[in-house]
Amino acid sequence: MENPRVGHITVTVLTVLAFIVRFAKLNHPDQVVFDEVHFGKFAAYYLRREYYFDVHPPFAKLLLALAGWFVGFEGNFDFQNIGDSYTTNNVPYWGMRALPAILGSLTVPIVYYIMQESGYSTIIAAFSAIIILFDNAHVTQSRLILLDAILIFFMSLTIYSYIKFRKYRYHEFTFDWWAWMLATGFFMACTWSSKVNGILTVVAIGIAVMVDLWDLLDWRKSDNERITKHFLARVVGFIVVPFIFYLIFFWIHFTILTHSGTGDGFMSPAFQETLIGNELLMNSHEIRYFDTITIKHVNTKNLLHSHPQRYPRDYPDNRISSQGQQVTGYPHEDENNNWMIIPTKALPETGRGRIVRHNDIIQLLHVQTDSFLLTHDVASPGFTTHQEFSTLHKDQMQRYNETLFQLRLTDGYDGQVLTTKANHFKLQHAMTTVFMMLPGHELPDWAFNQQEVNGHRHPEPEGSEIWVGDTIVAGDQFDELDERLGNQRDRKPKSMNFFSKFIQLQDLMFAHNAGLTASHPYASSPNSWPFAKKGISFWTENETHKQIYLVGNLVGWWTSAGAVFLIFGIFPASIFAERRNIPVLSDSVTHRLWNSCGFFVVIWVVHYLPFFLFSRQLFLHHYLPAHLASALIAGAVLNFICTETVNYPISYRGLDTPPKPREYADVGVKGAVIVGIFTVLQFSLFVFMAPLTYGTPGLDGDDVNRHRLRGSWTLHFASKETIEL
Repeated sequence: MENPRVGHITVTVLTVLAFIVRFAKLNHPDQVVFDEVHFGKFAAYYLRREYYFDVHPPFAKLLLALAGWFVGFEGNFDFQNIGDSYTTNNVPYWGMRALPAILGSLTVPIVYYIMQESGYSTIIAAFSAIIILFDNAHVTQSRLILLDAILIFFMSLTIYSYIKFRKYRYHEFTFDWWAWMLATGFFMACTWSSKVNGILTVVAIGIAVMVDLWDLLDWRKSDNERITKHFLARVVGFIVVPFIFYLIFFWIHFTILTHSGTGDGFMSPAFQETLIGNELLMNSHEIRYFDTITIKHVNTKNLLHSHPQRYPRDYPDNRISSQGQQVTGYPHEDENNNWMIIPTKALPETGRGRIVRHNDIIQLLHVQTDSFLLTHDVASPGFTTHQEFSTLHKDQMQRYNETLFQLRLTDGYDGQVLTTKANHFKLQHAMTTVFMMLPGHELPDWAFNQQEVNGHRHPEPEGSEIWVGDTIVAGDQFDELDERLGNQRDRKPKSMNFFSKFIQLQDLMFAHNAGLTASHPYASSPNSWPFAKKGISFWTENETHKQIYLVGNLVGWWTSAGAVFLIFGIFPASIFAERRNIPVLSDSVTHRLWNSCGFFVVIWVVHYLPFFLFSRQLFLHHYLPAHLASALIAGAVLNFICTETVNYPISYRGLDTPPKPREYADVGVKGAVIVGIFTVLQFSLFVFMAPLTYGTPGLDGDDVNRHRLRGSWTLHFASKETIEL
């Protein structure tokens, strides 16, 4: 039996060492490093209360902003470029870096306790913790204003809490049982809300919960009432609670960011009008009938345009046009962009009845040529399946119906007013039901290479049919336009339902995250991650030859990768032995192998394999959550190799639980020697790679080559080619 005092001393030493290696030289470099340009900037926006857009949820960035506020940062530095000086601009960056350093340090004892609570010995728990403790990649991430250390901290807390919850399974519906389940749900929400890939932790726990429920479905263990209660409890703890906190973090996000900022343009006009000082709020105006306006295509910024020139009679593919007046998209200001909105119903001479509203049937009169916009059953110049848009002189009223369009505001409601800049809309032809669209096709010289405007019932690409009233050029004879368009800087922000904001932002986050497909010199493929084949250059200083290069400690990474591959051999071997009734493992060891190590494998698989399906750019730091899981697997595999004993049972015995013979883990001298040798090797390589982790001291060309342990590492200032290890 292990001495608890030894365990306490061990975890204390590990924690102190974690704080030492992560806080060492935290003030270096005193410059913006790598993605501090983003996450430091977002923290500044929170402190200035300016709206921004990012593909990641807000929780970790809120914590960074809180850390900045705590140390006196007022958000007056924009983190514009890598290499910008913190010292020159009086930025208390050390305090902001301290938050990830603290959480990264605390991750080490949490890993230790995960292994200990899972029934492994002190030496095995220390082994897994040491893999994280002296890992150069984890240390690098923990020393900068970045999100990954925060994500991994809450991920490890989620794993720990779920293991504690499972240990109380014989005390179902007690205070401790509920407390650990709700704690798991809360930490799961924190993980999910820290970074977009935190959702993988939710999936991993979800799989474990489903396996747990499947076991409870056994008719010999649960009647219908019991399984229903367990199912509803888990819905509350693992779905409702995490989602509520996820919503709360976004509510805080929206509550703080009330002023116009760099993220305005990503959001819908209705959202933008909720922000203090937003241009749409200040400069949008109600559009009335007989106003002359310009109409802008939202995606391409082209203005709806027409000119006296006609479509050619014959196209190169032998099709024939209507030879009508051309209607195009034109990106520059021009008098031929002016259109008057003509009503199709009787109007009062004054008052609110003259305002254009959602679902109104209108005509658009091209002011310069006195002709109405129309579309008809003639193929457009560039698309045989799209309708041509042209105009018809206002005196030719025999084709009146072809000039009628229904104005449909996006997400509009009955009676909603059309305004400039703020309301996006679609124009649907009343007769043929096609939408006016701008598909991005450039017309030939006969149309001055302007953009084609045409119509289709199912517009592609998405958004090609969305337009906005840009400016009011003139009003009618009853209108005092100058008075209408006067200074409106005192306008109060409009309100918008929280859930409308939330859903809109989720859609944008998902779309923009998937759209990060541009190439990057330090991007890498997932198949290279477990072996740390390629790192990331975070920062360089040419004068001193200093650099920060994120890459894993090869001793720890290759050991963990080997353990993962080994476990995928042990699992099928165990199944085969059981199938053939070969008594290889005791029940307790088999139970631990499948339930504990199997849980770690699920976490690794879920945090790693999905990246093979992503088309966006990927980097080595995306593997860090999976690397933590591989460190847990490495501990379980080492225990399997060194001994056939485990701490068993580890779940808290219930009143009705029959007693089981107690076993204690003993890895013996062999285990202690293996862990000791591993620690020396891992620490030695950590110290050797420290100049690349801490960015100091600078290395000359030969030193850089000596530190380039893999030929695929793209280190700066190298003097010659090196042989790959």
